[in-house]
Amino acid sequence: MKFSEQWLREWVNPALDSQQLMDQITMAGLEVDGFESVAGKFTGIIVGEVLSVDAHPDADKLRVCQVSNGSTQVQVVCGAPNVRAGIKVPFAELGAVLPGDFKIKKAKLRGQSSVGMLCSGAELGLSDDHDGILELPADAPVGTSFADYLQLNDIAIDVDLTPNRADCLSIKGLAREVGVLNSLPLNAPSIRKVAATHSEVPDVRVEAPSGCPRYLGRILRNVDLTAKSPLWLKEKLRRSGIRSIDAAVDVTNYILLEQGQPMHAFDRAEIDGGIVVRMAKPEEKLVLLDGQEVTLTEQTLVIADHSKPIAIAGVMGGEHSGVSPKTRDLVLESAYFDPITLAGKARHYGLHTDASHRFERGVDYNLARDAMERATGLLISIVGGEPGEIVDVTSTEHLPTPISIVLREKRLADVLGLAIANAKVEDILTRLGLAVEERLDNGWKVSAPSFRPDITIEEDLIEEVGRIYGYNNLPVTEPTGSLGLRPKAEDTRPLSAICNYFVANGYQEAITYSFVDPKVQEQLDPQNEGIALANPISAELSVMRTTLWSGLLKTVVHNQNRQQPRIRLFESGLRFVKDGERILQQPMLAGVVTGNQNPENWVNGRRNTDFFDVKGELESLFRLLGITVEFRAGKHPALHPGQTAELLRDGQPVGWLGTLHPQVQKNMELNGTVIMFELFLNPIVTGYVPNFKDVSKFPEVRRDLAIIIGSDVKFADVERVATSHAGEHLNALRAFDVYQGESLGKGESEGNLSLALSLFWQHPQRTLTEDEVHGLFNGVIEALKAELGATLRS
Repeated sequence: MKFSEQWLREWVNPALDSQQLMDQITMAGLEVDGFESVAGKFTGIIVGEVLSVDAHPDADKLRVCQVSNGSTQVQVVCGAPNVRAGIKVPFAELGAVLPGDFKIKKAKLRGQSSVGMLCSGAELGLSDDHDGILELPADAPVGTSFADYLQLNDIAIDVDLTPNRADCLSIKGLAREVGVLNSLPLNAPSIRKVAATHSEVPDVRVEAPSGCPRYLGRILRNVDLTAKSPLWLKEKLRRSGIRSIDAAVDVTNYILLEQGQPMHAFDRAEIDGGIVVRMAKPEEKLVLLDGQEVTLTEQTLVIADHSKPIAIAGVMGGEHSGVSPKTRDLVLESAYFDPITLAGKARHYGLHTDASHRFERGVDYNLARDAMERATGLLISIVGGEPGEIVDVTSTEHLPTPISIVLREKRLADVLGLAIANAKVEDILTRLGLAVEERLDNGWKVSAPSFRPDITIEEDLIEEVGRIYGYNNLPVTEPTGSLGLRPKAEDTRPLSAICNYFVANGYQEAITYSFVDPKVQEQLDPQNEGIALANPISAELSVMRTTLWSGLLKTVVHNQNRQQPRIRLFESGLRFVKDGERILQQPMLAGVVTGNQNPENWVNGRRNTDFFDVKGELESLFRLLGITVEFRAGKHPALHPGQTAELLRDGQPVGWLGTLHPQVQKNMELNGTVIMFELFLNPIVTGYVPNFKDVSKFPEVRRDLAIIIGSDVKFADVERVATSHAGEHLNALRAFDVYQGESLGKGESEGNLSLALSLFWQHPQRTLTEDEVHGLFNGVIEALKAELGATLRS
């Protein structure tokens, strides 16, 4: 907010210079962004009076004026279209210096001498208006310094307020704050009730009380909007960064700056019937005061008459119902709108107004009537008119409910780092306008005034006491606390260990968006519906991912388009899936591999990575984690029907491994075979507790056997049966030869194969006997025969 220092000092005038005042405001949490002089730098400008105006004999657009400076009369040649006898203007005498270091000298214009210059607002750095000279009030004392007359020894201060301090978006609020900081009372202008001179009232109906809990209206008849706003009013608006338009708009803007209450004036002749506060109807249109036509949504609160919308509530009025010099009757509006209802509406229509800025942050709901009376009084003094009674439609149940907050002495002292005397605390709270309802044994019960909707919890009260007491007065203390070590389960592996494993195996970690292209995700995970974003960055990033493959495959495409022949990527992150009304966020680990198995060099060939390369890497990872995971043939819509494995731990699914489905590969324009895996992190990070055992000093015993089994038998089943019957001292089981040929005959499926196994036993405390090993070995053979139909190969 931008405000005039002099205007503020009319309300409260602490014994501080400008810099000290700005420093104090900043330290109170209202940061001063900057300041500037309210006028250009000039000297020698006085109030002059134009005594007579004659036509220039040699120039149609010039006039020869006789100007009084209070003691003498001089001749000035002027080209301003509004120059005329009897007006008082800023007059630059000989030797005066205007902004830009322009010095006034005696001159001749088309043969006529000119001693001085009549100045426009632009020439004095007061405005951008070059159209004519600046006209002063008729009671301006001639010969007085112009800078002293307009009190231009002033600065405009720009304060950057945080969204919670809507109460300071006015001179009243800022003055209240400065008064509290300096223990000074406010010299507020008195607001008197304006007596009604006629009985006519506007017909006001509020159909959306939750969005508009309070609406006030008043009819002002027989106004003269050709009357100009007084210079003092224009100056206060100008120094606050607002341009003067007409008396009605100027007064409502003045009330907005002074009191913090946005108001609006309608042309009564353009209102059909009465005023209705309601939600907009579908596809309703409204031409705003800035000439923009908008299509309203059903979530927009509007001010309407009986046939059409005439304003977006709390944002901007409509062009059709706006006031003009022809307006004779006004309908004044003063309201309280719910901040949540208005939040984001101005931005939705590409707008940001002073009114929306305040209503979105919260306006005092008790301010509307005072603002109406103040505006009415000012308008009558400028444009005349006959005021009617005020219509006040209030829905009490929808107004904010005052709340009581307990402020504890100990909590206050702990947070601020010192104990403030109770009397001082109560004095600060009272000066802030907070009501101390009750003195408790350990603190105070406090309620906030209606102009402070931001104070809702104990911490808000502590902040208020701290900043008014003075941040500079608080002691410097170092925070202390006991930080105990968090327990860590020994059987749980950190994610960093898994990431390090993949990096060591030539993978690169990727970080992709959690929101993805719904078309890509539909191909990869059609069984899970993506959660749509309310405000997506783009159509290609409009749903939350249900699988990490969506982002990784996009990354593969990106790299392949840049001629990368070998891509090995992994990513850890959350996937988002619906579970009824809930949204599950599940930690996942996924990877994609395509291209050469090894970096190309003179030793390695150009063999492409296949399914079993990645399967081996995952098996190594599971051994590192100390868990047993079964790879079982399965089906997944994103994976090749014949090259898909479901991963199970203790019979529960923990992930997938497979080759990308050919159709998906074609749709995404991927080159070469792509191997992918995705694992649920939580089930795989918990394994075994590391422990140590002695290395046996006794010899290891090896036995080999070759069996013939059906080609449909999985090696995992062979391994399971053999290890379960080989006894507790089996160290290892390895397959060292596989043979398949017609000489083996045909099994129940496609044929038989010969599998050669080595089994290794070792006892930790003694040498195993031949009979022990023989018995265990024969037990394995019998189990393979009985459970898998295997036969020994001769």
